[in-house]
Amino acid sequence: MPKTIEGDLNAKGAKFAIIASRFNALVVNALVDGAVDCLVRHGAKEDDITIIRVPGGWELPLAAKKVLQRGGVDAVVVLGCVMRGETPHNEYITAEAVKGIGQLSMEHGIPVTFGVLTPNTMEQALERAGLKMGNKGAEAAEAAIEMVSLGKKLK
Repeated sequence: MPKTIEGDLNAKGAKFAIIASRFNALVVNALVDGAVDCLVRHGAKEDDITIIRVPGGWELPLAAKKVLQRGGVDAVVVLGCVMRGETPHNEYITAEAVKGIGQLSMEHGIPVTFGVLTPNTMEQALERAGLKMGNKGAEAAEAAIEMVSLGKKLK
């Protein structure tokens, strides 16, 4: 039988940064609450979690890059909500956020997880922020925990 290596959900001793946009704060605050709750439930200390706020989705990648350059974190959880509007503006913002955030993990070798919602409506956003379909902030935090653990096992 082949050997399987995977991370576990133990956040003890790990340091996390949560970068969250202020735009669509009702939704993003629920994502942040879900992420913090997940990290703490899995053993992270609140003192080992830093929340960094940025204006909106466009600013998320730069803030994540600055945090990674500064060091001192084992993973970064990026949270936001870019809602569809009447123009394609949301598509431009989301595409650049995805591209920028995606490159950071590869460049720095530190997990950067993506919890940016791209809903069509506020109802969809709230459902994904804990009302009906789980909390995507908690899911992004869980992925960060698992990737930190996996990284330790692969050293």
